[in-house]
Amino acid sequence: MLIDTGPVELREQFGTPEQQRESATSGMWVFLMTEVMMFGALFTSFAIYRLYYFQPFTQGSSEMNVVLGSINTAVLICSSLTMALAVHSAASGERSKTFWLLIATIVIGIVFLAIKFTEYGQHYAEHKVPGIWFDSHDPGANKIEMFYFFYFVMTGLHAIHMMVGIGVVSVLALRTLVGRISAFYHAPIEIGGLYWHFVDIVWVFLYAIFYIPGIHK
Repeated sequence: MLIDTGPVELREQFGTPEQQRESATSGMWVFLMTEVMMFGALFTSFAIYRLYYFQPFTQGSSEMNVVLGSINTAVLICSSLTMALAVHSAASGERSKTFWLLIATIVIGIVFLAIKFTEYGQHYAEHKVPGIWFDSHDPGANKIEMFYFFYFVMTGLHAIHMMVGIGVVSVLALRTLVGRISAFYHAPIEIGGLYWHFVDIVWVFLYAIFYIPGIHK
């Protein structure tokens, strides 16, 4: 049962709810731009190394678990859908529906992480973790190890962002539960949705560079 604590007061530094929403949204976009620069540098570095070590990187990609990667991609697309529906429900004042859609988003995010860490476990068992645990008899073993270095750094960074996203959505669900989110004030849901969609989009690009090339090897 949702608890209603009344409407949320407008913050004193803002003149209108619209101004408050626009300021918060602009702040999130600035933050996301810094995230784009960070991931952009990693993607650019990966592209350069792949250009020079095309065959070893393709070999590394062929060792990825395409099934699990594809399932995780579908899982995150579903989470984007539930998050988008939560934003729409919040704007419509449907608090109960918003709450359960946020819970669904959290559960789907946890499923994604469970699959991802299962995949990490497989790589560990196959001695594919860069460093002293890496083992390959391929002539280009050191280049393949570089591929796995990029893989673990970039997907690991994404997993951390996903954990943060789950934490953010959990707080949003709690605020919805206690009546701090309404049709009058639902900017936090919109802003949280922007972050969640960004994390999902990043994964689509990670899937494209780490999983797809090895399919056609």
